Amino acid sequence: MAKAAGLTALLGLTLGLAQAQAADGKPLRMGTEPWLGYGQWDVAATKGIFAAHGLNDVRIVNFTEDKDLNAALASGQLDVANVATHTAMVMAASGLPIKVVMLLDFSLKADAILADKNIASIAALKGKKVAFEQGTTSDILLNYALHASGMTISDVTVVPMPAADAGTALIAGRVPVAVTYEPYISAALAHGPDVKVLYTAGTDPGLISDVLVVRDDVIKSRPNAVKALVASWGAALADYKANTTADRAIIAKAVGDTPADLATAFDGVRYYSLAENNDALTGDFAHKTFADVKAAAKDAGLPTDGVSADTLIDAQFVKAP
Repeated sequence: MAKAAGLTALLGLTLGLAQAQAADGKPLRMGTEPWLGYGQWDVAATKGIFAAHGLNDVRIVNFTEDKDLNAALASGQLDVANVATHTAMVMAASGLPIKVVMLLDFSLKADAILADKNIASIAALKGKKVAFEQGTTSDILLNYALHASGMTISDVTVVPMPAADAGTALIAGRVPVAVTYEPYISAALAHGPDVKVLYTAGTDPGLISDVLVVRDDVIKSRPNAVKALVASWGAALADYKANTTADRAIIAKAVGDTPADLATAFDGVRYYSLAENNDALTGDFAHKTFADVKAAAKDAGLPTDGVSADTLIDAQFVKAP
């Protein structure tokens, strides 16, 4: 018991020091969007996890469009942001001084290519109208699937539209194929057997993924705050695993839906712990997934020249102390 008490005191002292170091008196401004893959931040905010790690003023700023979040990060209005992996690459290629410090989630079934019942394979998309939102994860997924089947985007007829509308267009019969994500996938499938899943992001785990990016100047001037933020994600995810029902309710409320409506979406997303990050950011994610995402982004016409895993990923904050 004496040893246990001593260990508890030591852990308390260590946490107190971390809190003192993280609490530098400045707000930490984080950009996000209403996507459940970012949901552990809502758990951290709701359950006091940020404060427990010395972050007393984390300002979560919600955006509805990538371009607005990107502009806010570029102008210095944000310190950190949650973005898709390919978006981080495009940011870096455009000269934005950022680093990927943590892998947040992989979409396995939450991003998909949907088709009517007459289309049996990706090869059958040749000459077909495909509705999707250009420059987004849907664009990445479609280009990857086409490339894997020996095709290019020029083999299909592109019908640009927001992901929220693509599934509706498929249901209405305006297009035979749509690329979208949850909750729009479930909404489309609920209309019956005439709509089916043709291809999912889980075919290449990590192709559709999200990361936490931090401005270089923030990493240099506030490393303890970044470390505390990353640790907060880890603690929130541990809480989520222990209290899944309650925490899903928190996340669902934040994205404007119900846990029941998002049940399939939650099951289609894999959150990454800090231990998994420690392996991924120096392993498969850096060596394989990064190259796959970059190739798909190039096929989608997105700029990624000069970007490499070595220059973009900074794994120091997910390493065990």
